Amino acid sequence: MDIKCELVPEDSRKPIPQPDELGFGIHFTDHMFVMDYKDDKGWINARIIPYSPFTLDPAAVCLHYGQAIFEGLKAYKGIDGKIRFFRPMENMKRLNRSAWRMCMPQINEKDLLDAIKKLVDIERRWVPEAKGTALYIRPFMIATEPFLGVRPAKEYILSVILTPVGAYYKEGFNPVKIFVTDKYVRAAVGGVGEAKAAGNYAASLMASEEAKEKGFTQVLWLDAKERKYVEEVGTMNIFFVLDGEVVTPELTGSILSGITRDSVIRLSKDWGYKVSERRISIDEVIEAAKSGKLNECFGTGTAAVISPVGFLYYKDQGYKINGGKTGPLAQRLFDELTGIQYGEKPDPYGWVEFLE
Repeated sequence: MDIKCELVPEDSRKPIPQPDELGFGIHFTDHMFVMDYKDDKGWINARIIPYSPFTLDPAAVCLHYGQAIFEGLKAYKGIDGKIRFFRPMENMKRLNRSAWRMCMPQINEKDLLDAIKKLVDIERRWVPEAKGTALYIRPFMIATEPFLGVRPAKEYILSVILTPVGAYYKEGFNPVKIFVTDKYVRAAVGGVGEAKAAGNYAASLMASEEAKEKGFTQVLWLDAKERKYVEEVGTMNIFFVLDGEVVTPELTGSILSGITRDSVIRLSKDWGYKVSERRISIDEVIEAAKSGKLNECFGTGTAAVISPVGFLYYKDQGYKINGGKTGPLAQRLFDELTGIQYGEKPDPYGWVEFLE
């Protein structure tokens, strides 16, 4: 891919935030990657330019019919000073799967990853060094054709922006409190729940806001048909350790195929755990909590990596998990994954790619 670069003069670039100022998605780097799609030309005009607003026609399809998708991955500064990416090609593949589901154009996965690496290389000074911090990478695609009518657009923008981040949750790695909703649903089988489509997250806002008002960190969604089977947390896939067995909901098309989820399954199997991807009802989870067989619960995702769950709230009843403390498997997985990501541990799976 031929990428044109228009860079901000060094003496005009933004100051780098201090580690305690990072938060998540607050600060944005000096540059972004952009390219355009025209139905009769394909992807054109790849460029790295100063971070700046887009100009959109008021009739742009993304504003009216929701053709918008995104991805999320991170660049890590290792203990050896090298910049690492964790399974980045899986994010490129998933972006294409989301694009296919939303009737949007495919991208050349290798070309996009090369463009991301070039952008991160330009923004090296933004990659934070402290353990637990990273440079979050947000590729996204929106439909820009000015047209009012329900059909796929013929024009798109694909862009990549970068933001240095700290912990996703204010609790850090401490256990979070989860509210189980049977009032709202996020997605249904046959819908677009498996795509990282912007509308999925809009659909989650009402329940998330209600949960936060009640003092909970996130929402655990149940299936849309029966409001019975566990699906995922708003920003994570979910895992349970039931009497020693690691259980996570199977992929039915209504939940995201998480890259961290896949990594956790691989590690847990290799460590000798019995791992099941199956339908699991909220009643089974609650009964296990009551009987003491729910050993652990944790979420997985790029943003938080591993997020222990210390408390579930369902139908006006609260259930403490593992005494409200982080469980041994969640801790081991967190240590292993972050160890690989920051170069503290070997990478036997070949999951890490380096910025040369």
